[in-house]
Amino acid sequence: MLWYDRYRWLFFGAAAATAIAGILHIILVPISLNFNPMVGIFFLISGIVQLFWAYPTVRRWGIIWYYVGIGGTILLIILWAIARLPSIISEAVPLDVWDVSIVFFQIIYVGTATIIVSKRGGSQYDASQANRYMPIGGGEEL
Repeated sequence: MLWYDRYRWLFFGAAAATAIAGILHIILVPISLNFNPMVGIFFLISGIVQLFWAYPTVRRWGIIWYYVGIGGTILLIILWAIARLPSIISEAVPLDVWDVSIVFFQIIYVGTATIIVSKRGGSQYDASQANRYMPIGGGEEL
């Protein structure tokens, strides 16, 4: 049994975490557009990218997708943390349930994707078996 057969729950967990974070970002778009249109556009773009990122995560497109996803998600977490720091020109943005929920799912994604990368790095990856459980085009299992 190959490692990604035993740990396929990691792929689905990572995909679900990034998709939920993306959905929560998109839910915040209408609220943010009234407050600050640029923040609303940023949330829309972030949400769409996170929703898209669930697909290559669950389809196991390649290790580079995990590295980029981890880096991008960490960047979003850093931007969130910076927005919570008081600055010379403005107050810190207060915490709310939405913020904490989004960051929670982003941290789950980073954790599961990091485990995937660490497990994948030490074993031979057979790309022909990558889509065994999710055939493209609805075909039969290989």
